[in-house]
Amino acid sequence: MRIPLSWLREFAQVPAGATAEDVMAELVKVGFEEEAVHRPTDSLQGPVVVGQVLTIVKEPQTNGKTINWCQVRVVPEGQAQSLTGDGIDPSGVQGIICGAHNFVEGDKVVVTLPGAVLPGDFRISARKTYGHLSAGMIASVRELGIGEDHDGILVLSRIGLDPELGTDAMELLGLYDQAAEINVTPDRGYAFSIRGVAREYAHATGTGFTDPAAKVQAPEALTGGYGVKLNDDAPIYGKPGCDRFVARTVHGVDATRPTPAWMSSRLRLAGIRSISLPVDISNYVMLELGQPLHFYDQDKLSGEIVVRRAVAGEKLRTLDGKERALDAEDLLITDGSGPIGVAGVMGGASTEVSDATSTILIEAAHFEEVSIARSRRRHKLPSEASKRFERGVDWHVAHLAAQRAVDLLVELAGGTAAAEGTDVGTAPDAVTVELPAAFASERIGIDFSAEQIVTSLEDLGAVVVTAADGWTVTAPSWRNDLDTKEDLSEEIARLVGYDKIPASLPVAPPGRGLTRVQQQRRRLIQALADAGLTEVLAYPFVSKAANDTFGGPEEGVARKALKLANPISEEHGYLRTSILPGLIDTAKRNHSRGFRDLALFEAGLVFLPGETLGTASIPPLGAKPGDEVLDALYDGVPDQPLFLAAVLTGHDSPAAAGHAPRAWDWADALDIARLAGDVLGVDIVISQGRHQAFHPGRAAQLALRTGEVVGYAGELHPKLLAAHDMPARSVALEFNADALFEAAADVIVAKHISTYPVATQDVALVVPREVPAEEVLAALREGAGELLEDVALFDVYAGKGIEEGRKSLAFSLRFRADDRTLTADEASAARESAVAVAHERFGAVQR
Repeated sequence: MRIPLSWLREFAQVPAGATAEDVMAELVKVGFEEEAVHRPTDSLQGPVVVGQVLTIVKEPQTNGKTINWCQVRVVPEGQAQSLTGDGIDPSGVQGIICGAHNFVEGDKVVVTLPGAVLPGDFRISARKTYGHLSAGMIASVRELGIGEDHDGILVLSRIGLDPELGTDAMELLGLYDQAAEINVTPDRGYAFSIRGVAREYAHATGTGFTDPAAKVQAPEALTGGYGVKLNDDAPIYGKPGCDRFVARTVHGVDATRPTPAWMSSRLRLAGIRSISLPVDISNYVMLELGQPLHFYDQDKLSGEIVVRRAVAGEKLRTLDGKERALDAEDLLITDGSGPIGVAGVMGGASTEVSDATSTILIEAAHFEEVSIARSRRRHKLPSEASKRFERGVDWHVAHLAAQRAVDLLVELAGGTAAAEGTDVGTAPDAVTVELPAAFASERIGIDFSAEQIVTSLEDLGAVVVTAADGWTVTAPSWRNDLDTKEDLSEEIARLVGYDKIPASLPVAPPGRGLTRVQQQRRRLIQALADAGLTEVLAYPFVSKAANDTFGGPEEGVARKALKLANPISEEHGYLRTSILPGLIDTAKRNHSRGFRDLALFEAGLVFLPGETLGTASIPPLGAKPGDEVLDALYDGVPDQPLFLAAVLTGHDSPAAAGHAPRAWDWADALDIARLAGDVLGVDIVISQGRHQAFHPGRAAQLALRTGEVVGYAGELHPKLLAAHDMPARSVALEFNADALFEAAADVIVAKHISTYPVATQDVALVVPREVPAEEVLAALREGAGELLEDVALFDVYAGKGIEEGRKSLAFSLRFRADDRTLTADEASAARESAVAVAHERFGAVQR
C-alpha cells in the first residue's frame, strides 16, 4: 500500500517536515513492514515552470520532419525573470525547439528551463539545434515522469488548470509530495486504505485521528432506488456471497471533464494510473475509505440487478476485453441481459462508463472473502478491488463510500444526485470476545495494566465492557481478524509496543543436542562434500515415466506413486520415488551451459505410498483429534525415507599442463558408497546387480550384511543417457540412507592399530567367469581366519593362458597379529586356508 503523505495528513497528525521514511519508521512500530519510498523529486528537479506559447514557427527539415520554433513566456508580462542560470533569458521569454504538434499559440504548458533534470538523469541545457539556440523544453507527461502519454506535450487547460505564468509547475502538479509504501499482511485488509493507515499512524504516535468516513454525510436510509436482488442459492461454507449492496444514481455527469491535478497526483503516487474522471473518482474513494466501488452506465443496464452464482456455460467479456468462461462457483452481477460483472473482481464491458455516459449507477457492495478469492485465482484476474474484498472490507462503510462518490461526481463532474437509493442486505452479527483479566499478560509474558488493556482496545475502535473476571470486547466492524482472545492479546502487545517485550534466550537443558540420526546425516553429507562432491537440491516433482524407470529395478513394472492434485506442471505431476531424476535434470542443465565435469549429490526425502493413503474424512477444526484419529491420519501418510544419490559426469579434475584428467567410471560410484559405509560404520556388501536405469553389465547392488538391498551404483544405461542428452559413461548411485542409519552402531569403535609389521601375500585364483569377485573375496576373508587384516582385488584377467569360460582374479592379502610378528609360514598357512575355502565353494585353483 502506497500512502501519499499529503493525503495522510488530512486524517492524521503528520508533522509538516516528516518524510516518507519518518512515516514508515512510525508504522513499523505497530507491525508493518516498510517497502519503498516514492518521491518524484528524487528524479525530477527544477526549475520547471508554467509557460505560455507566444508564437510558433513551423520549419520543415530535410529529414522530412517539421519542427516548431517557439517563443514561450515563462514570467507574467511586464515582470522581470527572477531565475538565473546559463540559458535562462532575463526577458522571461525562452526560445525553444519542439517536435510535438498538439498545441497552439496561447496554450499554457510546462516548461523545463536550463538547469532542470528530468527522470533518467536527462539534464536540460541551452544548446544549438536545427539552426536555433533552444533554451529549455516543453514537456510531456512522460518526460515529467507522471504518465505514459508521449504523443504530445502537456497542455494545462486540458486538465482543468489555468495558472499564472512562472508558477512552479512541480508544486502545481503535486510533484513535491511523496509516498511511503508498506507491506500489508493478509489479516490486515483495513490497512489497504488511507483511513486504515491514518488510524494506525495515530496508534503508533499517540496522536489524534480523524476518520474520513465520519466526514461523509449520508442519508440514514435509502429507498426507491435502482432494483437490486441478492440471490445466492449456492453459498460457500453457508455464507452468502453478497450480504450488502448499496446503489446510488447520479444524473447529468460530464465524463469528459479532466481529473483535477490534486486527485491525479495522489492516485499516481498511490500507484494507480489516471484514466478518466469517473474511474479516478471510484479509485480515489476506494483508496481513501477501503471500499471498492464499481460505476455502471445506467442507460446500458437492462432491468434490475441480481447478484447470483453463475450458470454452467455462461460467458462474460470483462473490462480488459477478454471473454471469460464462467464457473458455477463464480459470484456474478447480472441484469436482464445476463452477466455484467464478476462480483468484487472486475466489471463487464457491456455496461462500461464511457465519455458519452451521462447517468452513472454507483455500486458499493460487501462480498464474502472466499468467493472473491476463488474467482480471482480461477480467472487469473487480480485487481485492486479483489485485493481488498478477499481480505475483508468494513460492512458498515458501503453507504458512506457511495455517498462520497456521489459528492465527488456532483462536485467535479457536474452531476446531480438522485434522492432515491438502494441499500439491501443484512448486517453481520458483531463479534464479541470474552477476555480474562490476566490472559494477555500470561500469553505475552509481560504485565499489562488494566488501563493499558482497555485503552489499547478502545483505540482499535472496539467496545470494551467490564465483566466479572475481565472484559467483554466487541470488535470493530473493520477488523474481521479479531475473533479470539489470542487476537486481542496480540493487538494489546502491538499497540503497547513490541519493544516493551523483553528479549531472553531460553537455556537449553543439559544433555540435549542433535539426535543420533541428525548426527549421522550431518556426518554423511559432510563426508561427501569433503570428498569433492557438490550438494544440490532438486524439485521433488517428477513424471510418471521417471518414477517407473528409477523407482524400481525391474523394467515394465508401474510404480505406485503420489499424484499431485494441483501440479506446477502436468509433466511433473508426481512426487518422486527416487532422487536420481532430479539430479540428472540438474546435471543436464549444467551441461547445456557448458559445465561438463560434475560430481553432484543430493540427500532428500522420497515418497513411497503404502496400501493406505489418506483418510476418508478430515477431522473438524477447533478440537484436538483423538489418538485413533491421529493414528489413522499417520497411517495414511506415505513412508518418506531419506535417500542419497550422486551423479558423476566428465572427469575428476580439470585438464592442465602435464596432467591428464581421469574420466569418472563405475568404480568411483562404488567408492562413494564405500565412503558412506565407512563414515557410518556400516559394512556395505557390493555385488553384481541389475537395475533398469543402469548399464546391464556395469551395475552393482548395495546391500547390508543382513542381505537387505539398500541401493544401486554403477554406469547409467546408455539409452537413458542418450534420451537425456547426457555424456556416455556417466555414472550414478542411490541408496536408502535411513536404512544405513538404522544398521549403524550407536557408537563407532575405532579398530585397534597393531604395532607389529604386516605380512603381505598375493594369490591369483582361476574361477568360472560367472562367479562374482565379491563372493570369492568373501570366501577368502572367511577362510583366512583372524590373522587376515584386509583383502583387496587388484586384477581381473581373461585371455591367453586362461581356458575359455574362466577368469583369473588376483587378490592382495594383508596379515597381522596383535601380539607378535608373523612368520612367513604363518602367513602362508593362512593364505592356503583362504584358498581352500574358495576352492571348496567355487572350484578355484591357483594360477
